Amino acid sequence: MRRVALVTLVVDDYDEAIRFYTGALGFRLAEDEPRPDGSRWVVVEPGAPASGGTGLLLARAKDDAQRARVGDQTGGRVGFFLHTDDFARDHARMLAAGVTFLEEPRHEPYGSVAVFQDLYGNRWDLLQPAAA
Repeated sequence: MRRVALVTLVVDDYDEAIRFYTGALGFRLAEDEPRPDGSRWVVVEPGAPASGGTGLLLARAKDDAQRARVGDQTGGRVGFFLHTDDFARDHARMLAAGVTFLEEPRHEPYGSVAVFQDLYGNRWDLLQPAAA
């Protein structure tokens, strides 16, 4: 079996990012370990420990080039897709937590979807795929 296990997301601050992803988005903190160079290995995941989904490696920007990419890792496109089994529940919870949605929910042939921003401006789809 092969799968993408982690995707790196460059952030300004570890603790700020952890609070957003675990609080506002409901992810779980899977790992937070100090590294010898003073950085940390921080992984958040949207699902349960054995769900087999892709985690996010939250990597603090180290230099000006990386800081310039915070919030714009995909050139303004939706770059991340958060699937849910209950769009209405998660949309309402995220709104209550202060997540910024850039559009009203849409109901497309492929499912219910709305674009939101993370705390840095990266664009995400909250998506409940249509039943097969």
